[in-house]
Amino acid sequence: MSETRPGIHPSIKLKGSHKSIEIKIIEKLSEEFFITYGGNDIRFGSNINYKYILVKPTERFREMFNLDREIIVIFSDYPDIQPRMLDAIDRVHQQFSDLRIEKICSIIFSSDPNCETKIKDLLKSDQESQIIISVNYHKYLLSKDKYFMVNKFRESFYTRDLYAFQSPLKKDLYFFGRTDIIHQIVNRHASNENSALFGLRKTGKTSVIFKVERTLEKTGQKSVWIDCQNTSFNKRRWNEALYYIIHLIREKYKREIDDFIDKIQANKLRFKSQDSYTEKDAAIIFEDEILRLHGIFGKKSILLIFDEIERITFGVGENSHWAKDFDFIFFWQTLRSIFQKLNNVFSYLIVGTNPKCIEQALINGKDNPLFNSVPSTYIERFALAQVKEMVGSLGRFMGLEFDDLVYSKLYEDFGGHPFLIRYVCSTINGIVQTQRPYYIDRVTYESAKTKFNQTSSGYFDMMLGILHDYYPDEYTMLENLATGNIQEFKDFAELSPEYTQHLLGYGIISNTNGTFDFKIDSIRDYLNGKNKYIKLNQTAEEMYHETEERRNKLEPKIRTLIKTIFKAKYGELEGRKLVLQLFATDIRGKIDSLNLSELLSADSNKYLMFLHLKEIIYKNWSDFQLIFDKDQRGFDFRMDIVNTIGRRDAHTRSISKNDMQEYRSAIGWLEQKIKDYES
Repeated sequence: MSETRPGIHPSIKLKGSHKSIEIKIIEKLSEEFFITYGGNDIRFGSNINYKYILVKPTERFREMFNLDREIIVIFSDYPDIQPRMLDAIDRVHQQFSDLRIEKICSIIFSSDPNCETKIKDLLKSDQESQIIISVNYHKYLLSKDKYFMVNKFRESFYTRDLYAFQSPLKKDLYFFGRTDIIHQIVNRHASNENSALFGLRKTGKTSVIFKVERTLEKTGQKSVWIDCQNTSFNKRRWNEALYYIIHLIREKYKREIDDFIDKIQANKLRFKSQDSYTEKDAAIIFEDEILRLHGIFGKKSILLIFDEIERITFGVGENSHWAKDFDFIFFWQTLRSIFQKLNNVFSYLIVGTNPKCIEQALINGKDNPLFNSVPSTYIERFALAQVKEMVGSLGRFMGLEFDDLVYSKLYEDFGGHPFLIRYVCSTINGIVQTQRPYYIDRVTYESAKTKFNQTSSGYFDMMLGILHDYYPDEYTMLENLATGNIQEFKDFAELSPEYTQHLLGYGIISNTNGTFDFKIDSIRDYLNGKNKYIKLNQTAEEMYHETEERRNKLEPKIRTLIKTIFKAKYGELEGRKLVLQLFATDIRGKIDSLNLSELLSADSNKYLMFLHLKEIIYKNWSDFQLIFDKDQRGFDFRMDIVNTIGRRDAHTRSISKNDMQEYRSAIGWLEQKIKDYES
């Protein structure tokens, strides 16, 4: 690529097309950018008019901010910044090829002295917004700083975390990958075929839906998104749900529909109310109205997108009429029958976590109308090349350059999962406080990964929560695989091969010649840490380690429990007496100077043992009975088991499997009671 030098293209004539102050700004800009286009007017009504130009970044801006294409520069000679200025940028974008104009950023010059603050406020509510460099007219012209614009770019680019996206992406600006799936769905719709897309939470399913809708809109095609978790939909019975679909289409395309009806003055085209959608007539009315909409839209097929399909699926739906009654059957019988009868009027896209809704042949003895009618497609994880594209592109805008090894580690550790990868990179961005550009090597990556893992349980709970809540057998399989209970995993796999296919489809696990393993190491580590005490086939050393570790974690919690209860009920002095009376006179003399906290501390009082803690609670049972379900004998029995099996020095023989089961039952009960009290 040839070097771009500062200046103004010879064909540009500024006088007559720009105000004098704008010409001065352009001339100063030409010392750092190459002005490629003199611009034109962007008008809003009869009173609002913005000027614009295009500028090409020179080498310094290319290297520092990864900018290659021309940048839109908007001028606003009005005293206040208005939201329509952002619309003006969009209007300019529409006039030029996407390959020519830089999508990631634009520049706004304004006579408003508070333009920087106001632009930031306007962009706060839109996480997918461009990076806008806003500059006051006079501040720029009066500045003697030759790095003024570089510093403005640095301030805008390097302080924005482009990895931290919580919500699904509704625009193309930060959307990466998924091209094959989107083309597949759009092409199947064009061929009058239905589709289904499945994947765990936070795998980008909703972002794909938005991208499919945007792709259809570019060719004038129609779609409607039906959110099955919305109570306005799932609270309705099957016949009312059909009405609601028509309602959503009418709301989305209200102006187009109303204009059509008014134009031909066809009152007979008015739509039916929900009351008309009785169980007997709903199918007839829906067919008539979807066909009518198809005509209004110029015979263009409508894509019905059902997101969060679990919410209306038999067995797991949130309302009994979907989960237990026959609403699922009646609803899909109707849609499928009308779809087969009409040609190229509508098709549907089913989106969810689990393909149970199309895999189970019978529902309460009745045929499932969706059974084997739609091919299951799982949302794919990113390939290494897509990880590099997403991480590298966004990183360069923020002044971060990644070592190739880091891309490979991101792919390996997080299995090509874009949501997790973004948030690890967001952690990297957060810990890099030095001057940018900054080179991200393996050391920086490992530091960020450690920090992410310490706070990532919420992300994994979010991803796997729907398996835990709706498909517990599949969740248990993951737990067994993570904790090394391979035989139990295989038992589930043999019981239902679909379980294994689902887990493989999610991209969580792999199957290499019958050997299963995790593709996403971070999920394995999370589940292993959360369930490390359920492993069945342990070595002797693993059993010793678990019993000691859990006992050593439980003991200080019991000490704290006693201290808290005694202080609250008896106060410091009386509480001390209750503890001191456990000891013989000679020992009391050695610890008599200790306060209540010190008496119950293992560091201060070497004489207070685990069994002493049991004795304190047992003798003062009325103070603790509610915590332990009033089961005094059960408490006493379990504390003895934990004390005996949980001490390595107490073992005269190896721990048996029966010992381990007994120990886990006893300490698990104690851990849960104290946890319940603490919370």
